[in-house]
Amino acid sequence: MKFKELDLKDELLEAIDYMGFEDCTEIQEQAIPKILANKDLIACAQTGTGKTVAFVLPILNKLVGKQDSSINTLIICPTRELAVQIEQEIQGLSYFVSVSSIAIYGGGSGSDWDEQKQALSDGCDIIVATPGKLLSHLKMGYVKFDQLEHLILDEADKMLDMGFINDLNAIFNYLPESKQTLLFSATMPPKIIQLAKKICKQPDQISLSISKPAEGVSQFVYLTHNEQKIGTIDHILKERPDYDSIIIFTSTKSNVSDIVKALRKKGYKASGISSNLEQEEREEVLRKFRARRVRILVATDVMSRGIDIKEINMVINYACPRDAEDYVHRIGRTARANTKGEAFTLVNEEDLKRIQKIQRLIEMEIPRLDLPEELGQGPEWREIQPRNNKKRFYGKKGKGKKPFHKNHKPKPNGQ
Repeated sequence: MKFKELDLKDELLEAIDYMGFEDCTEIQEQAIPKILANKDLIACAQTGTGKTVAFVLPILNKLVGKQDSSINTLIICPTRELAVQIEQEIQGLSYFVSVSSIAIYGGGSGSDWDEQKQALSDGCDIIVATPGKLLSHLKMGYVKFDQLEHLILDEADKMLDMGFINDLNAIFNYLPESKQTLLFSATMPPKIIQLAKKICKQPDQISLSISKPAEGVSQFVYLTHNEQKIGTIDHILKERPDYDSIIIFTSTKSNVSDIVKALRKKGYKASGISSNLEQEEREEVLRKFRARRVRILVATDVMSRGIDIKEINMVINYACPRDAEDYVHRIGRTARANTKGEAFTLVNEEDLKRIQKIQRLIEMEIPRLDLPEELGQGPEWREIQPRNNKKRFYGKKGKGKKPFHKNHKPKPNGQ
C-alpha cells in the first residue's frame, strides 16, 4: 500500500513525499488506519520495520489545525537516544504542519531542565520522554496533562526489562482516564500483555514477524575463545574493507572501552557509546558514526536503542546475547528497509547453550565459519539439550524442605 492511499492530510503527504517515502511497511499499513480510527492498539513488530512512523503519522494527522497549546500526546520510551530519534522523526514529518514537540530526558544542563519545565508548564503538542526524567517533572507539580488525548509507549518490552514499571505506574496516575493508548514493542512477553490489559481499553492487536530476523540479513557464527575474539573481528573487517558502518554489540558497558582500545590499536576508526559518557559526548559519537567519520560503533543493547542509521553494513555480536529476543533486535540494526546486511556472532563455550536457544527461536541453523589458521582452534561444537521442564512437586511447606520430581521416592531416614 502507498501512503497516498491512506486517509492522511495533504500537508503530511507532502512531507512524506519530500522525505522520499512512497510505500508503507506492513506495520504502517496495519497500524495507521486503526490509530486514525481512535482505537487503542497493541502492536508487535521487529526492529527496523517502521514502527515510529506508524504511530507518529496518524498522531500528526489528528493535530493538523490544532489551535491551543495544550499537551496532546505523550510518548514514553526507554532511552534518551530513542527519545531524540523519535523527536527528530516528528520534526521531519511535521515539516508542513504547525506542530510543536520536545524530547525530555536526563543528563543535560540546567538550561535543558528550564526548557523542559517551560514546555510542560505552558504546553507543547507532543512530549517525548524517558520515564525517570518525566516523573521528576511531574513531582514538581507544574505538568499539565489534563488535555492529553494520546499515550504511546514505544519499546515497551525494553522499558520493563530495564525496571521502569514502577515509574510507569506512577506516571499513569497523573494522566486522564479518557485517552487513546498505543503500545508498541519488538517482542510480546507475558508481562507486556499484563501491562496492556491494565492501560488499554479493548485494544486491537497487530503481531508481525515476532522473533524472526529480517530476510536480508546473512547470519554467521564463529566459535571462538575469548582471547581470539579481537583477532576474529580483525579477520572479518579485513575481508570487508568497503563496509563503512558497523556496529559491535557487547553485553556489558565495562567491555565497551576495552574493545574500542583493541580495535584502535589495530588501526580501525572505532568509538564506543555507553552510559559512562555524558549526553553531549554520546550525541557527538552518534553524529560522527552517521557521518561515516567513525567506521565502527561499539555499544550495549540498552545504548543501541534509538540508533536509527540507514545502511548499516554489518552487526557483530562480540558476546552472544543472554536473551534470544535480543539477538533478533541486535541483528535487526542491519538490512533495514529491504536492504542487505551481515551479522556475525562470536560464540565461546559458555555461549553454546545461548546460540542453540537462538536457533530454536528463529527456526534455523546459523552457518558456522572456520577461524583463520593463525588464530588456532576454537571451541568444539556440541549439542546441548533444552532443559527438561518437568513439573516439580514440593513436600509440606516448611523450612528446609527441598523440591523433588514427581517420580522421586523419598529415602527412609538416615539413607
